[in-house]
Amino acid sequence: MGPHPAVAAIRLAVRRVLHDVLTDATGRAPGADADGAADARPLVLVACSGGADSMALASALAFEAPKLSVRAGGITVDHGLQAGSDLRAAEVLGRMAALRLDPVESVSVRVGRGGGPEAAARDARYGALDDAAERLGAAAVLLGHTRDDQAETVLLGLARGSGIRSLSGMAEKSAGTATRAPGRYRRPFLGIDRQTARKACMVQSLPVWDDPHNTDPAYTRSRLRHEGLPALEKALGKGVVEALARTAQLSRDDADALDSWAAQADDTVRDETGRLECAKLYALPPAVRRRVLRRAVLRAGSPAGSLFARHIEEVDRLITGWRGQGAINLPGRVEARRQGGRLVIRQG
Repeated sequence: MGPHPAVAAIRLAVRRVLHDVLTDATGRAPGADADGAADARPLVLVACSGGADSMALASALAFEAPKLSVRAGGITVDHGLQAGSDLRAAEVLGRMAALRLDPVESVSVRVGRGGGPEAAARDARYGALDDAAERLGAAAVLLGHTRDDQAETVLLGLARGSGIRSLSGMAEKSAGTATRAPGRYRRPFLGIDRQTARKACMVQSLPVWDDPHNTDPAYTRSRLRHEGLPALEKALGKGVVEALARTAQLSRDDADALDSWAAQADDTVRDETGRLECAKLYALPPAVRRRVLRRAVLRAGSPAGSLFARHIEEVDRLITGWRGQGAINLPGRVEARRQGGRLVIRQG
């Protein structure tokens, strides 16, 4: 008798990702000769909070990794935001060790205040995961985001009035906040719903921890999860989560194509000194032009997490609605100004 369908689903999702990681890390297909050395096996870490999603992911990684000559370890991040968080982290550490993950580590972080509590905690978490992956030489870090998380991310992007890149949600493969290792973060469960992950934990008798922050209405995502999405499903019928996740993938395909177009267009709209020419920018399709402008602002030193669509729209008006207006102040002390038919973007 085979495993429960929920367990089979999470294992298959992880197996597929491990195949990709192994091929990327070693340049060989799974099953090919690795010239024997045990320490040549790539290390894959799971980021585990102790919740149902990440415990399911940890269990699937522990089961699948040995079959593919992949080393499997785990990291839990203690944000220090709740009383007893250090004890909780120690419990999660023990559970990962019980799954025979090795190495396993607990990392404590200090959460700042920039961008709100959710964004600050996320930045601190990714910083800790980046550092751990670098220190341990990990080929990849697995994250337990599910299809439900993807749907929530798309709705949050809609609420902010964001562009198509934000509506594309989370990528199956991304660099997170680090640029040192593109593709470091993998999300095997984006095609799996939250209930499947929880069911997989239940049938395997895996203890899970339900973070009280996930039900705290003080947090936007929590309100969306427990009030917004249920209201949408009540009004529109079942299938809203699946439809939003599908929208994310379609949006990502379109956004990737536009980003590629913008990267190619960037060289064609500059003069011999490298400055952006307003007339050439004006001739570009708006979606491509705004991407070129965003690339230029980021290159000048504006932080990506603080640069929003409204900022780029203001810069775009220097091209499309020029009336002699002054400089545009942007995050990171970056300034955009039109001078002599050129767009000058620099840090002031």
